[in-house]
Amino acid sequence: MNNVFPYTKRMAARRTKLALSASAICIAGLTGIPSTTRADEGAEPTTSAPAASPYLSDWIHQSIGVVGSKDIRFGPYKVNDVYAEYEYWGRKGPFDLYGYVDVPRTFGVGNSHDGGYTNKGSPLFTEQEPRISIDHLVGRSLAIGPVKEWYVAFDWIYDQGHNTAGRQNTLYAGLGTDLAAPGKMFLSANFYARQQFENYGAPNANSFDGFRFQMKYGYPLGTYWGGNLSYFGFFNYDFGSRLAEQTQGVRSDNAFVATNVLNYEFKHLRFWTAARYFHNGGQWAGKTLDFGDGPFANASTGWGWYAYVGYRF
Repeated sequence: MNNVFPYTKRMAARRTKLALSASAICIAGLTGIPSTTRADEGAEPTTSAPAASPYLSDWIHQSIGVVGSKDIRFGPYKVNDVYAEYEYWGRKGPFDLYGYVDVPRTFGVGNSHDGGYTNKGSPLFTEQEPRISIDHLVGRSLAIGPVKEWYVAFDWIYDQGHNTAGRQNTLYAGLGTDLAAPGKMFLSANFYARQQFENYGAPNANSFDGFRFQMKYGYPLGTYWGGNLSYFGFFNYDFGSRLAEQTQGVRSDNAFVATNVLNYEFKHLRFWTAARYFHNGGQWAGKTLDFGDGPFANASTGWGWYAYVGYRF
């Protein structure tokens, strides 16, 4: 039996959020949202009063909405969920901010492997991705070759859970960049080291355990029927972990997740749909697993799907 450590339904359901980390950077240039670029860049002095923002803030942009997800593979089971999400993004001075807060299984809709608020699973899942511009801090451009701007970059993932077996706490920290790209395309890359704290009872808890390479990209597709249509995507490649050795191959030392998003939005209404490919999602490996209820096929590799409707304010 491959039950190397305790396994819960919330572990299977973890990180069901699409985690549109690319939107924090791409969305301003691709969807018509006011730019989050530094105020001292690319603008001529003017004496006219700035236009009033249609949102609560003129730099931190916010939205609230509902996400429907199907066949999400951050564990060995495919998970379906419908949940509420608050999201924010913006740029002010050296700070390039993005984050979201989810309430998993908000409405009691999901499959048998989905744990969340309405069935005594985790009531909160959040990810925060701040970056701090090194160029801005030193007061000069450090651009070199294809790198337009350098950042100190972080990615903090927290799943509240009710106990250690249901909780995740992961901190990625490293170096981020904005990269030169042709035309209106956006391109960014981040490289992180991972400090793993709680991890649903996995044996790599409370240790340094590997690295992540991340690419983000996007392109505006045009304006149609009054709304801005854009494509953006990103991938995360996790490697250098020791989890496979700690679990006799039940888990893997690497994982790859690639996300492709079609975004359509107006001044306040937002719609997107996404296709996400998982390979060893959640670092689960092996073709057949058994947690005590009989063997089953590991579903951590394959496609998952999302749809979203929300309101920006």
